[in-house]
Amino acid sequence: MSRDKSYAAVMARKNEIMKKALGVDYEEYELSDIAFDYDSLMEDVHLTMEDIRRIQREVSVGDTPLVELKNLTALARKFSESGKGARIFIKDEAGNPSGSFKDRRASLSVYKAKELGYKGVVTATSGNYGAAVASQAAKLGLKCIVVQECYDSEGIGQPEILEKRRKCEALGAEVISLTVGPELFYTFLSILEETGYFNASLYSSFGIRGVESLGYEIAEEVKEKYGKFPEAVLVTHAGGGNLTGTARGLRQAGAEETKVIGVSVDLKGLHMASDVDFNKKSFTTGHTGFGIPFATFPDRSDVPRSAARPLRYMDEYYLVKQGEVFYMTEALAQLEGLERGPAGNTSLTAAFAMARTMKDTDILVVQETEYTGAGKHPLAQLSFARERGVEVYFGNADEEVPGKNIILPKSPEDIRLRPVDLENLKRSLLKNIVADKKIERVTELDLFYLMEEVRASYDFVKLELQLLGVNVVL
Repeated sequence: MSRDKSYAAVMARKNEIMKKALGVDYEEYELSDIAFDYDSLMEDVHLTMEDIRRIQREVSVGDTPLVELKNLTALARKFSESGKGARIFIKDEAGNPSGSFKDRRASLSVYKAKELGYKGVVTATSGNYGAAVASQAAKLGLKCIVVQECYDSEGIGQPEILEKRRKCEALGAEVISLTVGPELFYTFLSILEETGYFNASLYSSFGIRGVESLGYEIAEEVKEKYGKFPEAVLVTHAGGGNLTGTARGLRQAGAEETKVIGVSVDLKGLHMASDVDFNKKSFTTGHTGFGIPFATFPDRSDVPRSAARPLRYMDEYYLVKQGEVFYMTEALAQLEGLERGPAGNTSLTAAFAMARTMKDTDILVVQETEYTGAGKHPLAQLSFARERGVEVYFGNADEEVPGKNIILPKSPEDIRLRPVDLENLKRSLLKNIVADKKIERVTELDLFYLMEEVRASYDFVKLELQLLGVNVVL
């Protein structure tokens, strides 16, 4: 008997579909309506750091170069006080097989799919991760399907997204390109159910554990070469997996005091699920449309419990403007001879501004770069923006209004950091959990779980819950 393929029916079966497609029973980790055993979820991958690095080396993933950006550091010092201007490094992840750090994420997921006997893998992504999954599937002889939001309702696609689709197809994936909207998750679930393939989710424990090697390598290399751990590692923040995995790897290597700093492009005012706004943004990832919602409600992902939980690990969070990132992308190319894609340049932009406030003996590491291509090039994105009626000019970046203009800074010294209030994000996470679960009372177990979830004190969490009208039962 054929199953009901209606939207409502497929969505009602999502937990059943996910369980079969991942080989993980998330119900085993549930402790209450609120709490789940996050540590056990991560430990049950049953791989040590040595195992992860061995698996990745067998498929040419990892061991990417740590590059000091001497010319950009010199430029930052030109606009700094005497004794200021931290040394800026990048971990050049463009050297991975598909050209981004996402290969680390994909390597463990595809390895697990092969180990468990799946014939293929499916992922839903804007592109870079799809290319990584396709690359790893090709290496291990598995089929690959990528489901991608690619167009608005008029069939117009951004150059960057179209470039990512090309990359996925070049690496052997079947790409299903959709218009923006709720059909993405429905289509994804339907394909998983029909094919019986593995869910190579961005947010599974396998994917996040794969990123841990990146943080570990950074700590290991900096300590070996310079006799200390970096003062800070800057991570472009979108769904939170990049930051979570990197932070966990740093901790495993002993870099407990290294600050983990999230950075997003400021796209406030543009709704990521809006057909009207879809092509008004000039960055398809690493922006506030993902960074804020996924920080404050991580379980909005395609698995029942996301392994990407950024507020557990984020020490600081900053926003930069679109024009500033385009400017820094050109600076990296013309001063350092490195043409790299937009995502990593988001955290590089923040690193340039931050370096000017730190000692010249301090070390800042931008933890990833990505490949670039015709569609990812700044000129392609800026030309597309102009076609959509977005003005592009030099001026004061603080006057930039996403979807209306892109303002390039007049001078490198005009690039600056805009801090995000982490306490407000933590309050939002608590509010979202209470609203989503319709919570009226919490136990001590819940309270301690939430303290870990937002990295906050007992008194902070208890007070915020009480202000939300929740009865705290101890």
